[in-house]
Amino acid sequence: MKHVHSSRPTFWQICFSVLAALFGVQSEKARARDFTQGNPIPYIVIGIIFIVLFVVLIALAVRLMLFIAA
Repeated sequence: MKHVHSSRPTFWQICFSVLAALFGVQSEKARARDFTQGNPIPYIVIGIIFIVLFVVLIALAVRLMLFIAA
């Protein structure tokens, strides 16, 4: 079994892990780091923020397309 680094992930590592998970391309090394870190709260909060941003961006894109088409 590979050695997993035991320190807490950085903010950017959490962001990249959440994005990779949303796209379904998470590496085994990052997944192991995420699950051994022990605190799911940062991942949940950042995941919710990314999903809200995604929905807002889609809504803005639709409004822009409707404005252009009108």
